Amino acid sequence: MLDIKWIKDNLEVAIARLNTRGKDFSYLREVVLKDDERRALIAEVEKLKALRNQKSKEIGLMAKKGEDTEPVKESVRQMGESIKEMDEKIVQIDQYIKEQLLNTPNLPNQDIPVGFDDKDNKEIYKWGTPKNFDFEIKDHAELGEKLGILDFQRATKVTGTRFVIDRGLGARLERSLIQFMMELHAEDHGYTEIIPPFIVNEDSMFATGQFPKFREDAYKVGTEEDSWYLNPTAEVPTINMYRDEIIDADLLPLKFVSFTTAFRSEAGSAGRDTKGILRQHQFNKVELIKFTKPEDSYAELEKMLKNSEKVLQLLKLPYRVVALSTGDLGFSMAKTYDIEVWVPSQNTYREIGSISNAEDYQARRGNIRFKRTKDAKTEYVHTLNGSGLAVGRTMIAIMENYQNADGTITVPDVLVQYMHTTVIK
Repeated sequence: MLDIKWIKDNLEVAIARLNTRGKDFSYLREVVLKDDERRALIAEVEKLKALRNQKSKEIGLMAKKGEDTEPVKESVRQMGESIKEMDEKIVQIDQYIKEQLLNTPNLPNQDIPVGFDDKDNKEIYKWGTPKNFDFEIKDHAELGEKLGILDFQRATKVTGTRFVIDRGLGARLERSLIQFMMELHAEDHGYTEIIPPFIVNEDSMFATGQFPKFREDAYKVGTEEDSWYLNPTAEVPTINMYRDEIIDADLLPLKFVSFTTAFRSEAGSAGRDTKGILRQHQFNKVELIKFTKPEDSYAELEKMLKNSEKVLQLLKLPYRVVALSTGDLGFSMAKTYDIEVWVPSQNTYREIGSISNAEDYQARRGNIRFKRTKDAKTEYVHTLNGSGLAVGRTMIAIMENYQNADGTITVPDVLVQYMHTTVIK
């Protein structure tokens, strides 16, 4: 959530920067006016309460003297009615401001490309060279079905479309990738392993910015009283571990590598990437999360990017890194790098991970703070999250880049110790 005080002090700058996202945020002028009205009402209420207290004391003194107290009592009663009306108005304005700010995205970092959509993203660099195949390339869905390691038909029968059953070495490949990624980030990069609940509550979804904007993408579970939702990404439960807490500054940066199965309805994506496992309702993901001091967050973002890239480098998969434009930036993020892996069947790079800095946007929503010293004022941390990586999309990249002319798939060297075989056949 953006700071209303900062918005007031930098109103036109805030609107201009937010407008680079491709929408009109001029409604913030009304939000600022409402905040002024709210502050004026609060000041008036305080004055009335002080006057009411003074008059109430006068009633006691007048009664002792035998004076008529009814006129004063009536004025106190009227003041009480006015206070009640203004308090109700303040609550209404508070709710209006909160709703507007909850639906307002993060300010884009001033250094990122300005653009309308992903076509305006800026390529930063490439790593690796795509392989030249001397045979007709198969996509991962065809490979998986012919090898019997991906079963779409039975998954559709069991659940519905956009689900898959991993079988045999397909199941082992997914499991191996999870173990490989978790061990790499924990042992080599110093992250603490986390396996959080796969179900989160409504407060958690609000804190990280999924709600209210993307409520239609969420799967609700449990009773009305529970207000539980299937986790859409490990970012949600992991960041919310510290909701409403004050973190010791000496512990920062906190670094977690978190594994979850994620669930998304993919509302609004009908017809997109329906073949195979590129865009599914359920998928496994290894996520990197950091809590940092504000002045350290962008240096930590660059480190996180390198940590995620290492996965693809060890797997020897060609990829590129792009900086997202303002029009393609995620709702809660100030800056994002996308890592895009080479997909031979599509002859292009496709997103396999996003590395993002939310600055203090999520921390404000979730009230996550730190203190530099015992007597210092609390400050909001910066939160970062990154894919480390999306497991299903890494499977796609391996299957397609390591396919052989006979339809088998060579296992990347770094995974042989987990797969206990050198080829999927």
